[in-house]
Amino acid sequence: MTESLIQRSYRRALALKYGCNPHQVPAAIYRAEGTELPFRVLNGTPGYINLLDALNAWQLVSELRQALGLAAAASFKHVSPAGAAVAVPLPPVLAQVYGVEGTPLSPPALAYVRARGADPMSSFGDFAAFSDPVDEATAALLKTEVSDGLIAPGFEGGALDLLKAKKGGGYIVLQAEPAFRPPEVELKEVFGVAFAQQRNAVVIGREHLRKVVTRERALPEGAVRDLILAAIAVKYTQSNSVGFALDGQVIGVGAGQQSRVECVKLAGRKAETWALRQHPRVLGLPFKAGVRKVERTNARVRYVEGDFAGPERAAWEALFERPPAPLTAAEKRAWLNEQLKGVGLASDAFFPFRDSIDQASLRGVAYIVQPGGSIADGEVIRACDEYGMAMAFSGVRLFHH
Repeated sequence: MTESLIQRSYRRALALKYGCNPHQVPAAIYRAEGTELPFRVLNGTPGYINLLDALNAWQLVSELRQALGLAAAASFKHVSPAGAAVAVPLPPVLAQVYGVEGTPLSPPALAYVRARGADPMSSFGDFAAFSDPVDEATAALLKTEVSDGLIAPGFEGGALDLLKAKKGGGYIVLQAEPAFRPPEVELKEVFGVAFAQQRNAVVIGREHLRKVVTRERALPEGAVRDLILAAIAVKYTQSNSVGFALDGQVIGVGAGQQSRVECVKLAGRKAETWALRQHPRVLGLPFKAGVRKVERTNARVRYVEGDFAGPERAAWEALFERPPAPLTAAEKRAWLNEQLKGVGLASDAFFPFRDSIDQASLRGVAYIVQPGGSIADGEVIRACDEYGMAMAFSGVRLFHH
């Protein structure tokens, strides 16, 4: 990296309403001299965080498309994915959980249903990203969701008109420029200090799964897909980060934790909630007529997690014809043992202790990809062998800050 690479001039490209917070004004984005922005604003007024979400999410879905050859989507909140997925057909129970029974789903719509459906409470008010052009079926789906905006490489049929009408005409619609190539060196300023680094241009693929270090060496095709998906997702997740993936979608993200085992626990709890939402008792909750979709979704999550405090429980029970009996700990564990099998896990850095493997084993993890390189690698490998897991060392750390 030479000085000539980082001595770039910038031109003001777009004024923003404010920065991260309303008192941080003025705010704007700038483009490097001699380049254009990697997107065009087709509708709405994007903010600082909207654009951070959009640019990270667009890179994520583009890399998934490149690596897996499937339409991809991501649901971003606060510069980390709440969910990411590729267009793998939905089984009937997930179509019911995600509220799309009988709805025709094109590949982009299918990918987004999976991405947003994994953690719908976190995805509330998300910024969506699509690797493929958005069609009318996808736009109609987005019209029903609480979302701030989207970025996609194009729009088909009447999709753009549908989206422009959302949020009273204020929905943010960005068209990405697929041919855009960012500078080799990226810059960031913090507290008057400018940082320069080589852009993280590695694209995770099959070659990063070749070094399997455990006794169990088999990586079925579905596991390969899920490990690549999870690894690319954590590449754009605030570190430390861990992602659980199953059946073509990320089902739990642990982001921004100082302890790696806490990342695993957080992602694991989200994966458990995802699986428990498919329990027949959850799907059969006796809602009163007129309860909105978002209220049903949130109520199901709270039922699964037992997330109640004081008067809030009474408000929750008022949604039902009769207060539902809770799932017992034994019922939850029996269901999770049946549903969470063959889960893939990707970690953005090595495991310093075996505790993360122990936690992963409780959530059905059978396949792992991580960089390797810890002094505790031997201990971690032995833990994987105890549980019959297959683990690959990618040799690539994926910190993102």
